Amino acid sequence: MDRPREASKTAAAPGAAARIGGLWLALPANFRGILLLAGGAFLLTSSDVVVKALGAKFAPHELSFYRYMTGMVVLTPLFVRLGWNGLKTARIGVHGLRMGLAFVAQLGVFYTIIHLPLADATAFMFSKPLFTTLVAVVVLSELVRARRWIATAVGFLGVLVMMRPGADGIDPVALIAVGTALLFAIANVLIRILAATEPTARMLFYYHIGGVAVFAGPTLWAGHAPVGIEWLLLLAIGVLTTGGMFCYFRAFSIGEANAVGPAENLRLIYAAALGFLLFAEIPSPWTVLGAAIIVASTYYIARAEARGERGG
Repeated sequence: MDRPREASKTAAAPGAAARIGGLWLALPANFRGILLLAGGAFLLTSSDVVVKALGAKFAPHELSFYRYMTGMVVLTPLFVRLGWNGLKTARIGVHGLRMGLAFVAQLGVFYTIIHLPLADATAFMFSKPLFTTLVAVVVLSELVRARRWIATAVGFLGVLVMMRPGADGIDPVALIAVGTALLFAIANVLIRILAATEPTARMLFYYHIGGVAVFAGPTLWAGHAPVGIEWLLLLAIGVLTTGGMFCYFRAFSIGEANAVGPAENLRLIYAAALGFLLFAEIPSPWTVLGAAIIVASTYYIARAEARGERGG
């Protein structure tokens, strides 16, 4: 007697999904991109929160292992669809160099998240585009115009404001954060080089399987077996990171970079809010000022790139 009712419910579900999909597609492309980027920023910040919470027990290399292992599992259907022929590469050396830099940078990210206030660690990572300008000049021989050099210099002034060099010296963790941003910038430029022949799925495959291979041994050696909810939290790091990066890729593929890009700045707001609510962290005035300078300069650089000015 209840079968017709169940059948109608089953038929209604795809209809509801189609209506929601239609409403989504009816939104302007740039607005959809902004929403996706805002969501991705929240997912990545949430992953940082989990890392900070687990950092009291698990070292950065252990957190990295679970991050790459979970990402590998989530992305396996994509890799299977690509097939062995699609995964083969003739540029394993460049893949290896890029992975080595990114793995060290990943350790640096987790270390700074654990030992710095969440807003500070996030703000330092916003300096990546500044370093990317310098690395692109050296590695890719890109021409950079005077205005973009000025914007880059102003951005590094913001980094100095956050580091606050003085009589007491510089916080070593802040130096690690800046070095991490530099390593990620180099790795990102290597992605540009690889992208000429390597599809994104292939780069993701080597990145994740390499991460699992590199961090598996040290993680087993550490012997910190997760218990109870720790399993879910460790898995959440990989799921949230993978979901966040997917939102980023989709956002920039749907909308225009200069319209969508500024939404990434919400990550700073998320980090400050969650750091205050969950860890009682209050960003210092120097962090706020330095982050504002970095955001303003990177925003200018992003707009210049979106206009096709290969040097602002």
